[in-house]
Parts: sequence; structure tokens; C-alpha cells
Amino acid sequence: MDKYIIVTTLCDKEEIANKIIDTLLEKRLVSGSHIMKVHSKYWWNNQLEESDEYKLEFRTKESKFTEIESEIKKIHNYEVAEISSFEIKNASKEFLNWIDENIK
Repeated sequence: MDKYIIVTTLCDKEEIANKIIDTLLEKRLVSGSHIMKVHSKYWWNNQLEESDEYKLEFRTKESKFTEIESEIKKIHNYEVAEISSFEIKNASKEFLNWIDENIK
């Protein structure tokens, strides 16, 4: 059975974030998205860095992950972009039906 997941990535530019969102929605790979401003701290090239970023979350199904990852990589400007997912558990039937109805 295809699992329901949330795919997440982070971007440093709002234009790139919106292009990723629009592409995934237009291709019906995801049913919806969230975009949030976050402040990140992380290691990069052996140095501690920090920056403001946009965190994106997408509601979809596990079978779409590879295609979603590919589309994000085409648009993303990071050398190493976090593209990860986690399973949606204990969700309402109506919410899961909404995901089913809005992805192809």
C-alpha cells in the first residue's frame, strides 16, 4: 500500500521556493504545500553557518517521492539540498482522500 508522506526541503530564495511549489502543484505530484520562514544553523565546509531560509512541506504519496526529488533538484540552487520525507500517521480519512483526489 502506498504510504502518505510529507516531503520537505529548504531554500534561501523565495522565488526558488515558489517555483518549486508551483511546479510540483502544476504537475499534480503533491496535493498541497506549506512555506515557512525559518532560521537555520548548520555545518558547511567545516564552518558553522547560519541563514534565513524558506522551509517547504508537501503532502503526497511515497510513490511520488523520486519524481518530486528530481523536479526539486532541477530548480534548486543548493549544492546539497535537503530533500527528505516522513510518513503521515493517524490522519483523518477526509484528509487522506483529499491527497488521493489531488495527485496523479
